[in-house]
Amino acid sequence: MESNKKYWKGLEEYNNTPDFVENNKNEFAEPLPIEDVLNEAGLSTVTPRRDFLKALGFGLGAVTLAACQTAPVHKAIPYVIKPEEVVPGIPNYYVSSFNGQPVLVKTREGRPIKIEVNTNGGMFNRGTDAQAQASVLDLYDVSKLKSPVLKENETTWAKVDEFVKGELNKAQASGKKIRVVSSSVSSPSTKAVIADFAVAYPNAKHVQYDAISYTGIIKANENSFGKAVVPKYNFDKADLIVSFGADFLGTWISGEEFTAQYVSNRDHKSLKNGKMSRHFQFEAGMSLTGTNADTRVPVKLSEEGPALIALYNAITGANLAGAALPNNVTADKALKLVGKELLQNKGKALVVSGSNDVSTQILVNAINSAIGSYGTTIDLDNPCKRYAGNDAEFAELINEMNRGEVAAVFFLNSNPAYDVANAKAFTDALAKVALKVSFSDRKDETSSLCDVIAINHNYLESWGDASSYEGVYSIIQPTINPVFNSRQAEESLLIWSDNAVKEYYQYVRNNWEKNILPAVGSNWKEVLQKGVVANAAKPAGTYTFGLSLASVVPSVLNSSKALAKDIELQVYESAAMRDGRYANNAFLQELPDPVSKVTWDNFVAIAPKYAEKLGFKEFDIVSVKAANGYTVELPVLIQPGQAQGTVSIALGYGRTKAGKAGDNVGKNAYPFVSFTNGTLKYATTVQLTATGGREELAQTQTHHSFEGRNVIREATFAAYQKNPAAGSGNDHAKHKTYDLWDKFEKPGNNWVMAIDLNACTGCGSCIVACNVENNIPVVGKEEVRKRREMHWLRIDRYYSFNVEADAHADHGAHGHSNGINSVTKEKEIAHLEQMDNVSVVHQPMLCQHCDHAPCETVCPVLATVHSSDGLNHMAYNRCVGTRYCANNCPYKVRRFNWFNYWNDSRFDNYLNNEFTQLVLNPDVTTRSRGVMEKCSMCIQRIQAGKLQAKIEKRPLKDGDIKMACQQACSANAIIFGDANDPESEVSKALRSERIYYVLEEINVQPGIGYMTKIRNTDTTVQA
Repeated sequence: MESNKKYWKGLEEYNNTPDFVENNKNEFAEPLPIEDVLNEAGLSTVTPRRDFLKALGFGLGAVTLAACQTAPVHKAIPYVIKPEEVVPGIPNYYVSSFNGQPVLVKTREGRPIKIEVNTNGGMFNRGTDAQAQASVLDLYDVSKLKSPVLKENETTWAKVDEFVKGELNKAQASGKKIRVVSSSVSSPSTKAVIADFAVAYPNAKHVQYDAISYTGIIKANENSFGKAVVPKYNFDKADLIVSFGADFLGTWISGEEFTAQYVSNRDHKSLKNGKMSRHFQFEAGMSLTGTNADTRVPVKLSEEGPALIALYNAITGANLAGAALPNNVTADKALKLVGKELLQNKGKALVVSGSNDVSTQILVNAINSAIGSYGTTIDLDNPCKRYAGNDAEFAELINEMNRGEVAAVFFLNSNPAYDVANAKAFTDALAKVALKVSFSDRKDETSSLCDVIAINHNYLESWGDASSYEGVYSIIQPTINPVFNSRQAEESLLIWSDNAVKEYYQYVRNNWEKNILPAVGSNWKEVLQKGVVANAAKPAGTYTFGLSLASVVPSVLNSSKALAKDIELQVYESAAMRDGRYANNAFLQELPDPVSKVTWDNFVAIAPKYAEKLGFKEFDIVSVKAANGYTVELPVLIQPGQAQGTVSIALGYGRTKAGKAGDNVGKNAYPFVSFTNGTLKYATTVQLTATGGREELAQTQTHHSFEGRNVIREATFAAYQKNPAAGSGNDHAKHKTYDLWDKFEKPGNNWVMAIDLNACTGCGSCIVACNVENNIPVVGKEEVRKRREMHWLRIDRYYSFNVEADAHADHGAHGHSNGINSVTKEKEIAHLEQMDNVSVVHQPMLCQHCDHAPCETVCPVLATVHSSDGLNHMAYNRCVGTRYCANNCPYKVRRFNWFNYWNDSRFDNYLNNEFTQLVLNPDVTTRSRGVMEKCSMCIQRIQAGKLQAKIEKRPLKDGDIKMACQQACSANAIIFGDANDPESEVSKALRSERIYYVLEEINVQPGIGYMTKIRNTDTTVQA
């Protein structure tokens, strides 16, 4: 039988074969002759040197010149006269604000490269979300337009101004309406500009809408208490928290702020003081908040309303109809317990709901009033101003456009052609408007339908302000001059309305000096240094609920009955993509979902038992059809904890005009959203049909299994109170260990880390911060499928469930699994099918910097070595790519560069170009093909901290050095420092009885200690 194999005597012979040349032409491409390069650039071999550099360097030069004209100096100056504050190699920091969250922007030679937390930020003074960390990449996005667009052609600002002002005058003369459509605006100065615009054009009106709406809460508070606001929620003042579908640690209202509040009653310091809050979560789909709950109860979407009615009855003794949950015994039992505990915690409890239904939120108000939440855990007098959208006003806008009443519409920070409930109805109506102007920075789904695209600045190029809460103000200032020929949207409105002040910087400053600074007793210079000013908070008043529930309860029940007819679909905001506006950010696309660990896609989440009932297997492509006829095809993900009879799909995907990274990633779920009774509804009924196709999702947790070893340790709060070492393994004798290595001497520093599993929520902000700080490449969907993701830091998600026979002594009555896709998949699914009420633990996993590092003993070229201050180093130039170290690492935290991901067109997610590479941290080298890499414990930050202390001629202090992951963490779950300093925070943390070391039994002596997970559970309700 003839073999199909081909043979070569050596590599030299193989190198000359056509197959090798074709397969590796991207890796080993021959450089073009200089004549070809010059011809492509429109030059010749006799072109003067100045013109040569001008032509070939334009792309890089555009950004470089913008950086050299450093901001926030108001009048830019050329870099040949070096700005005094810019020293090559030394970073500068400027205060700014991202989505209302005060931040610090780190710049190097005028280039913004990193976002840090602004410690003056008040309620936002700890940590940032993943979107803020990734936002620097958007500044250098090559998908953005380079100049304004008029009638599909790039043009000048003078021509745009002439055209728009002419059309506005026609609109005003015709008596027709002018509308400015935006997402919620919390900026006092932007609001003032729009108000001035409306003065110049009296027919103008500002319409605010949010793709993820909070109109239900706003209207409910208006009906209940006469205050049309989103309240300020104080989770730090709540000893008992009950949530019905509100992902308040993730995407609901202000996740990072709520995380800091929530963890303050649950972290190692709180536990040391004998205090821990209690958290019940009732929800259909497994959310980030649900994974952190002490008791999580899956309920169908149609059961949330009756559950709230049952809870109201349990608290007040009322007998409202429709409270029975006959098919959910666990939920019924939990609600009785919750009602009893809420009464015991009056004034120290909080009930929240993620519903956007006004009636449901009125019912929640009635419950909170009955338990004394107003004035303590809920503050209506210092409300949140991040969301002010009005669903009914936007619906009326569509009606106005259809009737031909609107002559001009302007879109600011909004994309309704993509993210509204019925995008076709909107686009059909928009076609009837004469003047359509978008302030988008690219040709997105809405701006591509407009006559004018007046491209807006990135926030890092802008002046502005924000007010996330009543009386709290933060400034936005540019950190670089505009990279492209963009202009701030507010400045465009000032010009088109012939405002006396046409420069937005001056407008903002005037507004602050007139309306804000006198009240807070500050000045402009101080604002630019601190970034945040605030008035004294108003006293939080108590409010009594006095409405009748006679019409509320039937409305809630009718909505529930409508959902119970078929398979119930929940569409939810993705933790990474949010509402979809960040779809072209590759760092966020590759950020694993906190629960599913899926990247670069959305999916249909179905519970194991329900999927088996429907006949679906994981990765089967199913057709999802809604009552309105909208249909998408998506792969199935088997999701433990999903309520039976329900499925979930993430919003924020399915963009068609986002850019190179975001186009056609996943499917658009917004058409599943409906507009009913004046608000948007994010639940509907669907039919699922198998298509016969299959698509493997790109997940980051289908490998790196610990083979069932005891890496997660947990205990109940009751057990912890009796014995602080409960569950950690520290309360019994450990086996004797023997060393084959000499002990490392650490005479100076001994850098170590402690991670509190009780504080880590699994949000992923630390992952993006690590990526940006350490120049970690994005590899794309196909490479992630091949298990080649490059993240130095990952967050492992472990499910736990009752398996008495398999229980480990330290687990109590729980077994743990890092995912149903591991090598014991069939066995784990069998367990999970018996138990819907799984609970979850998140564990950050990075290089453990072992004293007895297994990687060091097998490296043949000493590329990985131990330092005198306790770190495991990588010498990239020595690495020859044997991958012995990765094979020998028990934690599987080393990453191998299969390709030159930063400079290979096959992995171009808009990161491999001269613009986006300007986001790179110059203190960290980019790694090339064939090189192993891993967490360096931000060695560049350690060295910078040492150098600064040396310059200031003082000893290094605890807290001088913070890791990128540590600084981004709102929960303060990561503690870094010097173990040689007994008074350092990390030394104190590592002395905790809860500390254990992952795989300590193999005696590699890791440098990172973990604190056991403690749950404040009730034995009568297992979760």
